[in-house]
Order: sequence, then C-alpha cells, then structure tokens
Amino acid sequence: MVEQLPKLLKIENTKGNSCVYNINYHIVFCPKYRKQVLNESIKEDLEIIFKSVISSNDWKLLELEIMPDHIHLFVSAHPKQSPLEIVKKLKGISARLIFKKYPKFQKKEFWGKHLWSGGYYVGTAGIVTAESIQKYILAQTKTNSSDD
Repeated sequence: MVEQLPKLLKIENTKGNSCVYNINYHIVFCPKYRKQVLNESIKEDLEIIFKSVISSNDWKLLELEIMPDHIHLFVSAHPKQSPLEIVKKLKGISARLIFKKYPKFQKKEFWGKHLWSGGYYVGTAGIVTAESIQKYILAQTKTNSSDD
C-alpha cells in the first residue's frame, strides 16, 4: 500500500499596509533539559495556546507538530516582527499558562520559572529558493551593465 503524503499548503503572498511579503519561519524549541514531558494533555493545551498567540498577533499558523521533547511551528509573520519576538511570545506565554494550569508539573519536572530551554532554531522558507534569488540578482547586474 502506498502511503499518501499530506496535502501541502499553498503559501501565498500577504499584503500589509505598505508591503507585500512572504516570510515564513520554521521554529523549533525544546523543554528545558530536553525532557520528554509534552504528553497528550499538555500537548492539547499547548496547541490551543500557540493558536491563540499566533491569531492575536495576526500571524498565520502554517503547521504545528508537538513531539514529547520538542516543538515544530511553521509561522508566517509580517516583516516588522523579528523571529526573536515571535519565539519570545510563544515560549513566554505558553510557559506561564502551562505552569499556571499545572503547578505540580513545574515543581516535579522543572525548578525555577522556565519550561523551555533558552535556545531555539529558526529557518526561513518561501516560494522562491535562494538559488532563484541569486540567479535573478546576477541577471539584473548583467542587464544593467549592458545598458551602459
């Protein structure tokens, strides 16, 4: 039996007040000490929290996967929002709300106020590859130099 791949989203440009953009961030972060603590009940709460934070900031959630020891988010955001701002809001709000709902979880698995490790991964993705952009810029340079 051939396994069907999930249907991929069509990633489109978004119009802002003064720009058109297509900026999509693949964000990955882990619980502190990479503990495998993101069980089903916490996973469900995190999905709700992340969707709420993303919606309230006018970002778009393209994909979300919560594993026991890390999280993958694929988020589209306006260029005025830095990846650091996005990650800080997602991690900060989710940690506060999870620890508020599960105070024993904080005491049992972690000490202090940190659910998430300090680091994160962020990569960008769009509809155009880096190679395409490089070729386009080089072609522009050649076109402009031949006009002289």
